[in-house]
Amino acid sequence: MLIHKKLVMMFAVLLVIGGAATGVFWWMRPDASALVLYGNIDIRQVDLSFHVGGRIASMLKDEGDTVQKGEVIAILDKRDYKAALDEAEAQLEYAQAMLDDAETKFKRKTPLCKDKIVSELECDTLTFNKNAAEAQLALARAQLENAQNKFDYTELWAPDDGIITVRAQEPGAIVAETQKVYTLSKTTPVWARVFVPEPYLGRITYGMKATILTDSLDPKTNEKKSYEGTIGYISPVSEFTPKTVQSTDLRPDLVYRVRVYVDNVDDFLRQGMPVTVKLNLQ
Repeated sequence: MLIHKKLVMMFAVLLVIGGAATGVFWWMRPDASALVLYGNIDIRQVDLSFHVGGRIASMLKDEGDTVQKGEVIAILDKRDYKAALDEAEAQLEYAQAMLDDAETKFKRKTPLCKDKIVSELECDTLTFNKNAAEAQLALARAQLENAQNKFDYTELWAPDDGIITVRAQEPGAIVAETQKVYTLSKTTPVWARVFVPEPYLGRITYGMKATILTDSLDPKTNEKKSYEGTIGYISPVSEFTPKTVQSTDLRPDLVYRVRVYVDNVDDFLRQGMPVTVKLNLQ
Protein backbone atom coordinates (compact mmCIF):
# COMPACT_ATOMS: atom_id res chain seq x y z
CA MET A 1 0.00 0.00 0.00
CA LEU A 2 2.87 2.39 0.86
CA ILE A 3 4.54 1.69 -2.47
CA HIS A 4 1.24 2.29 -4.27
CA LYS A 5 0.83 5.70 -2.58
CA LYS A 6 4.39 6.67 -3.52
CA LEU A 7 3.78 5.72 -7.16
CA VAL A 8 0.61 7.86 -7.21
CA MET A 9 2.50 10.84 -5.76
CA MET A 10 5.33 10.42 -8.27
CA PHE A 11 2.84 10.28 -11.15
CA ALA A 12 1.16 13.48 -9.89
CA VAL A 13 4.53 15.26 -9.78
CA LEU A 14 5.38 14.09 -13.29
CA LEU A 15 1.98 15.29 -14.46
CA VAL A 16 2.63 18.80 -13.18
CA ILE A 17 6.17 18.86 -14.60
CA GLY A 18 4.93 17.64 -17.96
CA GLY A 19 2.26 20.33 -18.04
CA ALA A 20 4.75 23.07 -17.25
CA ALA A 21 7.13 21.79 -19.91
CA THR A 22 4.60 21.87 -22.72
CA GLY A 23 3.78 25.21 -21.34
CA VAL A 24 -2.42 26.92 -23.07
CA PHE A 25 -3.59 24.95 -20.06
CA TRP A 26 -6.88 23.10 -20.27
CA TRP A 27 -8.82 21.25 -17.62
CA MET A 28 -11.93 19.05 -17.86
CA ARG A 29 -14.42 18.89 -15.03
CA PRO A 30 -15.23 15.34 -13.86
CA ASP A 31 -18.66 15.51 -15.49
CA ALA A 32 -16.95 16.49 -18.78
CA SER A 33 -19.61 19.13 -19.39
CA ALA A 34 -17.26 22.12 -19.27
CA LEU A 35 -13.86 22.89 -20.68
CA VAL A 36 -11.64 25.47 -18.98
CA LEU A 37 -9.00 27.07 -21.19
CA TYR A 38 -6.22 29.51 -20.43
CA GLY A 39 -5.14 32.02 -23.05
CA ASN A 40 -4.46 35.66 -23.79
CA ILE A 41 -6.29 38.70 -25.05
CA ASP A 42 -5.63 39.72 -28.65
CA ILE A 43 -6.47 43.12 -30.11
CA ARG A 44 -5.93 44.18 -33.72
CA GLN A 45 -3.08 46.63 -34.17
CA VAL A 46 -2.16 48.71 -37.20
CA ASP A 47 1.00 50.63 -38.07
CA LEU A 48 0.15 54.14 -39.29
CA SER A 49 2.22 56.10 -41.79
CA PHE A 50 1.92 59.04 -44.16
CA HIS A 51 0.99 58.39 -47.78
CA VAL A 52 3.66 60.90 -48.81
CA GLY A 53 7.11 61.75 -47.49
CA GLY A 54 8.34 64.93 -45.86
CA ARG A 55 9.29 66.65 -42.63
CA ILE A 56 6.97 66.11 -39.67
CA ALA A 57 5.60 69.45 -38.49
CA SER A 58 3.66 68.17 -35.49
CA MET A 59 2.81 64.98 -33.62
CA LEU A 60 -0.55 65.46 -31.93
CA LYS A 61 -0.81 62.23 -29.94
CA ASP A 62 1.33 60.39 -27.43
CA GLU A 63 1.45 56.78 -26.27
CA GLY A 64 -1.65 55.89 -24.30
CA ASP A 65 -3.81 58.58 -25.89
CA THR A 66 -7.28 57.63 -27.10
CA VAL A 67 -8.16 58.57 -30.69
CA GLN A 68 -11.34 58.57 -32.70
CA LYS A 69 -11.81 57.52 -36.31
CA GLY A 70 -10.94 60.38 -38.69
CA GLU A 71 -9.06 62.39 -36.06
CA VAL A 72 -5.86 64.11 -37.23
CA ILE A 73 -2.91 62.72 -35.27
CA ALA A 74 0.15 64.06 -37.17
CA ILE A 75 0.92 66.70 -39.80
CA LEU A 76 3.74 67.12 -42.34
CA ASP A 77 5.22 70.41 -43.48
CA LYS A 78 2.71 71.47 -46.17
CA ARG A 79 4.68 74.19 -48.00
CA ASP A 80 6.02 72.17 -50.92
CA TYR A 81 2.70 70.40 -51.42
CA LYS A 82 0.81 73.72 -51.25
CA ALA A 83 3.09 75.16 -53.95
CA ALA A 84 2.50 72.11 -56.15
CA LEU A 85 -1.25 72.50 -55.61
CA ASP A 86 -1.17 76.18 -56.58
CA GLU A 87 0.80 75.31 -59.71
CA ALA A 88 -1.70 72.64 -60.68
CA GLU A 89 -4.58 75.10 -60.22
CA ALA A 90 -2.81 77.60 -62.46
CA GLN A 91 -2.20 74.93 -65.10
CA LEU A 92 -5.89 74.10 -65.05
CA GLU A 93 -6.87 77.72 -65.57
CA TYR A 94 -4.41 78.00 -68.48
CA ALA A 95 -5.71 74.77 -70.05
CA GLN A 96 -9.28 76.05 -69.73
CA ALA A 97 -8.33 79.31 -71.43
CA MET A 98 -6.64 77.46 -74.28
CA LEU A 99 -9.72 75.30 -74.78
CA ASP A 100 -12.01 78.34 -74.78
CA ASP A 101 -9.86 79.97 -77.46
CA ALA A 102 -9.73 76.79 -79.58
CA GLU A 103 -13.49 76.30 -79.35
CA THR A 104 -14.16 79.94 -80.28
CA LYS A 105 -12.00 79.70 -83.40
CA PHE A 106 -13.49 76.35 -84.31
CA LYS A 107 -17.08 77.62 -84.04
CA ARG A 108 -16.29 80.80 -85.99
CA LYS A 109 -14.49 79.17 -88.89
CA THR A 110 -16.33 75.83 -89.18
CA PRO A 111 -19.01 77.34 -91.46
CA LEU A 112 -16.23 78.67 -93.70
CA CYS A 113 -14.87 75.14 -93.94
CA LYS A 114 -18.19 73.87 -95.20
CA ASP A 115 -18.28 76.60 -97.81
CA LYS A 116 -14.63 75.86 -98.64
CA ILE A 117 -13.72 79.49 -98.03
CA VAL A 118 -10.72 78.38 -95.94
CA SER A 119 -8.36 75.61 -96.86
CA GLU A 120 -8.86 72.00 -95.80
CA LEU A 121 -5.54 72.10 -93.98
CA GLU A 122 -6.63 75.04 -91.87
CA CYS A 123 -9.90 73.27 -91.06
CA ASP A 124 -8.00 70.16 -89.94
CA THR A 125 -5.78 72.36 -87.80
CA LEU A 126 -8.82 73.91 -86.11
CA THR A 127 -10.16 70.46 -85.25
CA PHE A 128 -6.76 69.27 -84.02
CA ASN A 129 -6.27 72.35 -81.80
CA LYS A 130 -9.71 71.90 -80.26
CA ASN A 131 -9.13 68.20 -79.52
CA ALA A 132 -5.65 68.89 -78.15
CA ALA A 133 -6.99 71.62 -75.87
CA GLU A 134 -9.65 69.25 -74.52
CA ALA A 135 -7.01 66.61 -73.80
CA GLN A 136 -4.77 69.20 -72.13
CA LEU A 137 -7.65 70.28 -69.92
CA ALA A 138 -8.35 66.67 -68.90
CA LEU A 139 -4.66 66.24 -68.06
CA ALA A 140 -4.64 69.45 -66.02
CA ARG A 141 -7.66 68.28 -64.05
CA ALA A 142 -5.99 64.94 -63.27
CA GLN A 143 -2.81 66.72 -62.17
CA LEU A 144 -4.82 69.03 -59.93
CA GLU A 145 -6.57 66.06 -58.33
CA ASN A 146 -3.21 64.37 -57.75
CA ALA A 147 -1.76 67.54 -56.21
CA GLN A 148 -4.83 67.93 -54.01
CA ASN A 149 -4.57 64.33 -52.83
CA LYS A 150 -0.90 64.75 -51.92
CA PHE A 151 -1.69 67.95 -50.08
CA ASP A 152 -4.41 66.15 -48.12
CA TYR A 153 -2.02 63.27 -47.38
CA THR A 154 0.18 65.64 -45.36
CA GLU A 155 -2.28 64.99 -42.55
CA LEU A 156 -2.37 61.55 -40.90
CA TRP A 157 -5.81 60.46 -39.70
CA ALA A 158 -6.78 57.68 -37.32
CA PRO A 159 -8.39 54.90 -39.39
CA ASP A 160 -10.50 53.72 -36.45
CA ASP A 161 -11.18 54.26 -32.77
CA GLY A 162 -8.35 53.04 -30.59
CA ILE A 163 -5.37 53.75 -28.37
CA ILE A 164 -1.90 54.85 -29.48
CA THR A 165 0.56 52.19 -28.30
CA VAL A 166 3.71 53.32 -30.14
CA ARG A 167 4.90 56.82 -31.10
CA ALA A 168 7.75 56.09 -33.47
CA GLN A 169 8.62 59.61 -34.69
CA GLU A 170 9.04 63.15 -33.42
CA PRO A 171 8.47 66.63 -34.96
CA GLY A 172 11.29 67.60 -37.30
CA ALA A 173 12.00 64.06 -38.44
CA ILE A 174 12.14 63.40 -42.18
CA VAL A 175 10.00 60.39 -42.99
CA ALA A 176 9.58 58.47 -46.21
CA GLU A 177 6.27 57.34 -47.61
CA THR A 178 4.85 54.37 -45.60
CA GLN A 179 7.44 54.80 -42.80
CA LYS A 180 5.83 54.00 -39.43
CA VAL A 181 4.77 56.99 -37.37
CA TYR A 182 2.34 55.46 -34.85
CA THR A 183 0.99 52.06 -33.89
CA LEU A 184 -2.73 52.03 -33.11
CA SER A 185 -4.43 49.38 -31.00
CA LYS A 186 -8.04 49.22 -32.19
CA THR A 187 -10.93 49.31 -29.74
CA THR A 188 -12.78 46.46 -31.43
CA PRO A 189 -12.78 43.59 -32.07
CA VAL A 190 -11.21 42.04 -28.96
CA TRP A 191 -10.87 38.29 -28.51
CA ALA A 192 -9.30 35.68 -26.27
CA ARG A 193 -6.83 33.43 -28.08
CA VAL A 194 -6.99 29.90 -26.69
CA PHE A 195 -6.03 26.41 -27.89
CA VAL A 196 -8.46 23.50 -27.81
CA PRO A 197 -7.07 19.94 -27.64
CA GLU A 198 -8.07 17.72 -30.53
CA PRO A 199 -10.30 15.30 -28.53
CA TYR A 200 -12.68 18.17 -27.69
CA LEU A 201 -12.71 19.89 -31.07
CA GLY A 202 -15.94 18.21 -32.19
CA ARG A 203 -17.77 19.53 -29.13
CA ILE A 204 -17.29 23.22 -29.83
CA THR A 205 -19.07 25.18 -32.56
CA TYR A 206 -19.24 28.66 -34.03
CA GLY A 207 -21.48 30.92 -32.00
CA MET A 208 -21.01 28.93 -28.79
CA LYS A 209 -21.16 31.16 -25.73
CA ALA A 210 -18.27 31.38 -23.28
CA THR A 211 -17.32 33.10 -20.05
CA ILE A 212 -14.02 35.00 -19.95
CA LEU A 213 -12.34 35.81 -16.63
CA THR A 214 -9.31 38.05 -16.17
CA ASP A 215 -6.45 37.00 -13.93
CA SER A 216 -5.86 40.57 -12.78
CA LEU A 217 -8.30 42.23 -10.39
CA ASP A 218 -10.60 45.11 -11.23
CA PRO A 219 -9.37 48.02 -9.05
CA LYS A 220 -12.98 49.14 -8.52
CA THR A 221 -14.31 45.81 -7.21
CA ASN A 222 -11.06 44.05 -6.26
CA GLU A 223 -12.41 40.98 -8.06
CA LYS A 224 -11.66 39.23 -11.33
CA LYS A 225 -13.69 40.78 -14.11
CA SER A 226 -16.07 38.56 -16.05
CA TYR A 227 -17.00 38.96 -19.70
CA GLU A 228 -19.35 37.21 -22.06
CA GLY A 229 -17.86 35.85 -25.26
CA THR A 230 -18.71 34.00 -28.44
CA ILE A 231 -16.60 31.57 -30.45
CA GLY A 232 -16.03 33.31 -33.78
CA TYR A 233 -13.07 31.43 -35.26
CA ILE A 234 -11.84 27.84 -35.13
CA SER A 235 -8.60 27.17 -36.97
CA PRO A 236 -8.90 24.52 -39.69
CA VAL A 237 -5.24 23.63 -39.21
CA SER A 238 -3.85 21.84 -36.17
CA GLU A 239 -0.59 22.71 -34.49
CA PHE A 240 1.52 21.39 -31.66
CA THR A 241 0.90 22.80 -28.21
CA PRO A 242 2.77 26.15 -28.03
CA LYS A 243 5.65 26.26 -25.56
CA THR A 244 4.06 29.32 -23.95
CA VAL A 245 1.02 27.22 -23.08
CA GLN A 246 0.50 25.02 -20.03
CA SER A 247 -1.09 21.58 -20.16
CA THR A 248 -1.80 18.84 -17.65
CA ASP A 249 -1.48 16.28 -20.45
CA LEU A 250 1.91 14.61 -20.67
CA ARG A 251 1.59 14.06 -24.42
CA PRO A 252 2.43 16.84 -26.94
CA ASP A 253 -1.12 16.69 -28.34
CA LEU A 254 -2.26 18.60 -31.38
CA VAL A 255 -4.37 21.62 -30.62
CA TYR A 256 -6.52 24.04 -32.62
CA ARG A 257 -6.39 27.80 -32.20
CA VAL A 258 -9.74 29.33 -31.28
CA ARG A 259 -10.87 32.95 -31.00
CA VAL A 260 -13.49 33.78 -28.40
CA TYR A 261 -14.71 37.28 -29.24
CA VAL A 262 -15.58 39.44 -26.24
CA ASP A 263 -19.14 40.73 -26.41
CA ASN A 264 -18.99 43.40 -23.69
CA VAL A 265 -15.62 45.03 -24.39
CA ASP A 266 -14.32 47.75 -22.06
CA ASP A 267 -11.08 49.64 -21.44
CA PHE A 268 -9.90 47.11 -18.83
CA LEU A 269 -8.81 44.50 -21.38
CA ARG A 270 -5.27 44.88 -22.73
CA GLN A 271 -3.18 43.24 -25.42
CA GLY A 272 -1.61 40.01 -24.14
CA MET A 273 -3.58 39.97 -20.85
CA PRO A 274 -3.91 36.38 -19.51
CA VAL A 275 -7.50 35.19 -19.20
CA THR A 276 -9.48 32.08 -18.29
CA VAL A 277 -12.15 30.90 -20.74
CA LYS A 278 -14.92 28.54 -19.65
CA LEU A 279 -16.95 26.66 -22.26
CA ASN A 280 -20.07 24.63 -21.57
CA LEU A 281 -19.64 21.76 -24.00
CA GLN A 282 -22.48 20.36 -26.10
